[in-house]
Parts: sequence; structure tokens; C-alpha cells
Amino acid sequence: MDVNQVLEATLAVDAATRTQAETQLTQAAEADFQGYLTTLSRELANEQASPQVRMAAGLALKNSFTARDYVRLKEVQNRWETQIEPAVKTQVKEYALQTLSSGDNRAGLSAAQFIASIAAIELPREQWPQLMHTLVENVGNGNPQTKQSSLTTIGFICESEDQDLRDSLAQHSNAILTAVVQGARKEESNNDIRNAAMSALGDSLEFVRTNFENEGERNYIMQVICEATQADDHRIQQGAYGCLNRIMALYYEKMRFYMEKALFGLTIQGMKNDEEDVAKLAVEFWCTVCEEEISIEDDNSQAEGSETLRPYFNFARVATQEVVPVLLELLAKQDEDAAEDEYNVSRAAYQCVQLWAQAVGSNTVAPVLAFVEANLRSEDWHYRDAAVSAFGAIMEGPDEKVLEPLVKQALPVLIGMMNDSSVHVKDSAAYALGRVCEAVPDAIDPTEHLQPLISALFSGLSSHPRMASSCCWALMNLADRFAGEPGCTTNALSQHFQASVQHLLQVTESTQDNQLRTAAYEVLNAFVTNAANDSVAMVGSLSDVVIERLHKTIPMQQQVVSVEERLTLQEIQTSLTSVIIAIIQRLEKEITPQADQIMQLLLSLLQSLGPKSSVPDTVFAAIGALANALEGDFEKYMQSFSPFLLNALNNQEEPQLCAIAIGLVSDITRALESKVQPFCDSFMNSLLNNLRSTSLGNQFKPAILQCFGDIAQAIGGQFETYLSVVGQVLQQAAGISAQGENVGNFEMLDYIVSLREGIVDAWSGIINALRAGNNTNLLQPYIESIFQLLQTVYSDANRTEALLRSSMGVIGDISEAFPNGEYSQYFKNEWLTNMTRETRSNKDFTTRTQDTARWAREQIKRQSGKTRAPRRYVQQSHSPPPYDPAAEVDADRGWMLPRFRDKRTIQPLDHVVEPLAKVELVKDLYRATGDAEQPDLEAKPEDDSIKNYSLSHRISA
Repeated sequence: MDVNQVLEATLAVDAATRTQAETQLTQAAEADFQGYLTTLSRELANEQASPQVRMAAGLALKNSFTARDYVRLKEVQNRWETQIEPAVKTQVKEYALQTLSSGDNRAGLSAAQFIASIAAIELPREQWPQLMHTLVENVGNGNPQTKQSSLTTIGFICESEDQDLRDSLAQHSNAILTAVVQGARKEESNNDIRNAAMSALGDSLEFVRTNFENEGERNYIMQVICEATQADDHRIQQGAYGCLNRIMALYYEKMRFYMEKALFGLTIQGMKNDEEDVAKLAVEFWCTVCEEEISIEDDNSQAEGSETLRPYFNFARVATQEVVPVLLELLAKQDEDAAEDEYNVSRAAYQCVQLWAQAVGSNTVAPVLAFVEANLRSEDWHYRDAAVSAFGAIMEGPDEKVLEPLVKQALPVLIGMMNDSSVHVKDSAAYALGRVCEAVPDAIDPTEHLQPLISALFSGLSSHPRMASSCCWALMNLADRFAGEPGCTTNALSQHFQASVQHLLQVTESTQDNQLRTAAYEVLNAFVTNAANDSVAMVGSLSDVVIERLHKTIPMQQQVVSVEERLTLQEIQTSLTSVIIAIIQRLEKEITPQADQIMQLLLSLLQSLGPKSSVPDTVFAAIGALANALEGDFEKYMQSFSPFLLNALNNQEEPQLCAIAIGLVSDITRALESKVQPFCDSFMNSLLNNLRSTSLGNQFKPAILQCFGDIAQAIGGQFETYLSVVGQVLQQAAGISAQGENVGNFEMLDYIVSLREGIVDAWSGIINALRAGNNTNLLQPYIESIFQLLQTVYSDANRTEALLRSSMGVIGDISEAFPNGEYSQYFKNEWLTNMTRETRSNKDFTTRTQDTARWAREQIKRQSGKTRAPRRYVQQSHSPPPYDPAAEVDADRGWMLPRFRDKRTIQPLDHVVEPLAKVELVKDLYRATGDAEQPDLEAKPEDDSIKNYSLSHRISA
């Protein structure tokens, strides 16, 4: 293999050529990994090789030890540890360090990336101790290219997301600071070096806390950064303001002196900089100030009476009269041709004004109101737009009593500006009206303002695609705020309901703009969801229109000829199905007359859809809503629907669809209750197969366990058939914990909490099921492990309210399952009493959780012989109830499964289903073979006292 030719081919334009070259490299690595690394590192350091070859070699080397997936990352890092001889490691690292001195910038950059990937492996293990010393020496004594590449390397190392590496960098803080501050000083004449140093300094600030705590070193660092804001190179200015942002976020409590002496003036100067990227970062500095002060106020309010209050300096409040006018002027720097998602200085300023209002409250109103009054009638649309935007930006934060009279006075003007000659102004007016509806709805008089407000927003919705999202968002906020109490006979929207629905139907039917159509359907959903009882009849009529429209899309499946047409059709079908969901959820049982028609339509739609379509997700959601509405009457659809459900449940190649199917099984099970029993063998078989699957991510496992509990709750004593296998699965899953390198991994910790929630919910359902079937004696092998799980939950600080509430429920469930005290010894553990007491007395928890804990406490007393039988707080099961979208804690249940969001696979759920290899389920539910696969379960400072302390001495040395 000609390595140069292959490496150059990996950068080819032709995809086939690239793929072939990448395959050759992969094969070479598999055949002789040590030789592979030696050859590529030699080519990386080869000054005679072409720049493309050297860059490709460095990229391939870096890719050998990096991966997005956590498990895969640990695997490739382990190859360096276990498969490479020490002499080869030394040679490869020497080649990489040698390349940092190359005159080829691209080769040096590639070497920097590769060195960072090896540092992520060796520094946490206290290996390669000379690395940081070498990089510092390079910055102090190397040629310009060596200095730049070495600083870039330090930056790559410090910006790594590898937690083990980040934890290990604190011990290298002196070396890191010595190098980056030396390169960032104004005495450095090479701007490329200084820019690289500023970037590395920004990345390293988190790891130099010990140095930053030292006043002398902190003063010197701040002096270097402040001087960098005055550099001639805009890149260096950007880096300096970026460092200031980061420092304010990390070290707010140390910033009072520097704000008074330098930062206040420097950041205002930066915001007025003609270079937009510099101005944005200066604006973002004040965003950071506001965010920190909002956070501090929240923390201190919760710690009232405590002696550990965080320092709070009111930087934003003190600077209001000087900074806010600058921000307001920046609002008028809109780019007429900017894309909707483009982040420019005007949008940065808007964000900052919003945060300022939240941080400073009513003190923000006066300067903003003065700007609005001066510019609302300006001939320049930029200033009219800035005035409208500024008014909308302060709707959250100031006292509503201050805002209400202003909003009442401004509403007619804002509505009138929906007819402005500039579409930008009209769009901003619509968004400002949305902010009013969201934050200050009481200022809107339904009899005076509602009709012109709705008319203006609907007119704007149809006038220009740019306004669609703002108008729709405003209309949805309006619908939410004027819905009245749930179940109310009438509300402020009732007299506008029919006209609004007709307008939305007209828009969705006539427009060819996909974005407008989708947004209009979302507004229709909001109006349906918030319809009062006197509008229910119109909701029923609407269902006929939507059903007809959706039915017409089915034959169109055969007429699409391009990808664009197919995507458009899928968008339409998804939007229409989402309206059906809203209608079903609003009508609830009253959807019965249309149920047959709806179900037949949805099944026909499922039948017509091709593979990889996104529509089934929403169709399944609609069927879940229908099942929840019809409850037991949904049984008649199960024979025709179950094949579709099982296909989705078994479709491990489409994880999102499979996840929805898992949730739908729970929905249908809770709806049908005992009537679901004939389908349970198929459901359980598929769920167990998914549980042991190596292709599904861990995020599905807790949902499956939770589903077991729902099935048990539904079929009662009939669950005895599945108890042996499910019980072993739950026992093994309860043993999963964060160990070794996973102890500080937040994703792993989050997964474990979710897993435990699923286990506890499953046990709750099973206990109640066996109790209903008078077979509680079958729980005997599992009682001890359940209490061990509860103790693990209590002893682990990483837990949620939902987990604690479910745990309280299981405690009570076990007590009621064994009223004669067969397992009373477990209830006498002091940790159990402490667990219930702490849960019950936690003021941050909902009343529901506190009541469940109170009930569990009474059950503990009864089991301990200290009290008579308590009154019941919950009628049946004490585990979380069926999915309720209104429940703020339990909204993680149901078909969407938002709790189990898509994440990297953290760790296999090892050994959870391994016992299945030795267990036979009756009725051929599940038979596992002995060779079954193992499952994946941030003006120069004016104070001359800022001098060069110990850090500068290290640098000069």
C-alpha cells in the first residue's frame, strides 16, 4: 500500500475514492496497529511530504483515539493502553511533538489535535509528565510556528469534553498559565501567537481556579486580558472579550474590583466597536453578568436565613443608565438580509435587554420607555423596529403593576404597527404582542383589545412568510392565556372561535408555503385544546373536515415523484394527524361517534406509508389518544391494530418508532385494563427482546421496565405467568450503579435514576397485581431485594422527586400486600423511617409526593406495631398514576417518552437479562438459548497597583 497515495485519497472530492481509502486505512490499522501508528506519525512529521498528506495523516491519527460515543471512546483509548509497546508510544509522541515546529501550519494543527487525543488518555493516568513542560518550553524558546502550534495544542487539551482529562488538568494549571499568559501579553508582537494564546487562555480558565484565587496572579491575568481588548487585531479583541465572559461566569465573586477599575468602561467601548464579532462578545459579557445575578438572586432566596449567601454586587443595576442606552442603539443595527436564525449584534442586544429586565426588574423600564417614545415614529425602519423590539423585550422581569398601564396604552399602537410598511417592523410587532400575551395577559381587555388583536395577527399570518412564526406564536400564547378554567362553559375565545378556525382552515388549504401551513395547524391545535364547552360542537364539526383532508392524502402517496414532494406530503399528514390528536384530547369520550371513522383512517394511513416515514410517530400518538379517550371500548380495534403495533415494537432499526410503540403499549394497557390480557404474551415477548437488544440504546430500558408494571396493574393475577423472568430482570437491573470511571459521568447518573424509576414503578404494578390475584406469597423471593433497592435509593444523593414518590408508594404497597406483618422486620429499619420523613417534610416537593410519603410513614408505623390501620391517601396503587400531560412531574410518561431522550449509549445494562438464558416461560412466551447475546443494558486598567506578581516572575524566568 502506497501510504501517501491512500492518505491523499482520504481528502478526495469523490465519495467513492474517499470511502475506498478510508477502508484501506481501517484494514491497515486492524492488521498492524503499532505499524499503522508509526507509519502515519512518521508521515505527519515528514517535511518532504505534501501538506495534504501530512494533514490527512494527523487526522487519521486523531481519529484513532477519538469517538463521539462514550463506550466507543473508551474502547479506542484502551487500544493505546493495551496494544502499543512503550517504545512505539514514545516514538509516535516524539514525531507529533516534532511536527509542532513545522513550517506547515496545517501539519502543526493536525499534530496539535493528535497530541490532545493522546493527552486525554495519558494525563488522567499521570503519564507523559513531560508534555506540559515541553509545551511551555516551546512557547518560551521556540520559533513563531512552534509557539503557535504549542499554544493551539494547550487549547485543544483544555477544551476537551473528556471529564477524566478535565479533572486532571488542575495539577497542570501553573504550566498552562505560564505558557498562555506569556503568549497573550502585549509584548508579543506576533498576532497569530497572541491569538492562539488568548484562545487557549479562554479554554483553560476553568482549570486555574487555584491560581485565580491568588490576588497577585489574578491581577496579572486580568491585566493581560484587559490589554488584549485594546489590540489592533480583531481576533485578539474577540478572544479577550471571550475570556472576560468566561471569567465573569466562573469567578463573579472576584470581579468587583475589576468592574470598578476597568471592565465597565472596556465593555461599553467594545459594544461600540465597528467589528460586529467584537461588539457581540462585549454584549455577551453583560448577558453573562445578568445571568449570574439572576442565578445568585434565586440561590440566595432559597437559602434565606442561611449564612452561606453568595456575594451579590448589583453590577447590572448600577450600570443600567450607561449600558442599556448602548444596547438599545445596537438594536437598530439590523441586517435586512439576515436569515431568521442568524445571530448578529442586533439580536445579541435584544437578548441582553431581555436578561437585563429579568435581572434589574422595573429599573429597566425608564431608559427603554424613553427610547421607545423617541423612535416609535422614526422615519428609519431600523429605529421603529428597535423601539417595538425593546418594548417587547422588557415584558418579563418588571413588576406587572408597572407594566400593565404601559401595555394598555401601547396595545393599540402595537396592533397598528402590524400594518407598518416594513415587514421587519410588522414581524417585531407580532413578536412583541406575543410577549405581551405570554407575560402580561391581564393588561389585555377582552372586550376592547381581543378582536382587533386576533384580526391583526391573522392578517399578519397571511401577509408574509417571514411573519408566520411570530404571528402563530402570539396566537398560541393568546389562546393559552384566555382559555379560562378547565371545563369552563365559556371563555374569552368563544365568540372568536368559529371565525378563527375558519381562517386557519382557509390558510392551511390555500398556502403553498410549508412553514406557514405547519405553523397555522399548530395554532389550530392551540384553539382546539383551549376551547370552552360552548365551542365543543364546533370542535366536533372540525373533526369531519380534518378527517376528510387526511383521507385525501392517502392516494397522493402513489403520486409523489421527488423527495421534496414526499417530505411535503409527510408534513401535511403529520400536521393533520396532530389536529386529530388535539380534537380527541379535547372531546375525550365524546369522540366516540367518530371513533370508527378515525381508527379506520389511521389504519389505512399506516398501511399506505413507506419505510422510514416520519408519519407513523404521530399516527401512533393519535391512536394512543383515542385509546385513552375510549378506554375499554378500544378493545374492538385491537385485532386489526395489534399487527402494526407489534411491527413497530419489534422494529429495532428505527429506535424512535420502537420507543413510541413501547409507550403506546403502556397507554393501551392502562386503557383496556384486564381486556388487554389476550395480547400480553406478544407484548411481553417483544418487550423482553428489546430489553436484551444490543442495537437499542439504554434510554429504552427504563421505559420497558415501567411498561411491565403497567401490564401487571392491568391484568392483575394473570401476571403470575411472567413473574419469574420479570422478577429476575428487576433484581439484576437494581444492581446497576455508577462505578470507576462512570462515577462522575452525568449521563450515566441520569440513566441510573431513570432505570431505578422504571424498576420501582414495575414493582408497584406487580405487587398490586399479585395482591389482586391473592398470590402475594409469590413475592417472597423478591422482598429483600426490593428493600435493598429502596435503601440504595435513599443512600444515593442522585435521585429525583418522582423516584422518591414511587419508592414511597412501593413501601405502602408492600405493607398492604402483607397486612399481617410477615415482613415487618424490614419496616423497622431506621433508614426507612428517615427516608419517608425526609420526603414528607421536603417543602420543594409537591403535595402529592408529601401525601404519598405520609401514607407510607403510617404504613411503617402499623407494620412496627405503633399505630392502627391508617386511612388511605390513594384509592388503589400508590405508584405514579397513568400519563397525565398536566402533571408537572409525571409528564415523562406516555407515548412520547421524553424522559428517555436520545443520548449516547453510556454503558450496557450488563447481566440484567442474562438469567433469561436459563429460564423458560410458559406458553412459549420467551425461550432464550444458552448462547444468547449479552445485552446492552470572557480602557486599560487605571489602577497602577495591578503589577506582575508570581505569575509574571515565572514567565520572565
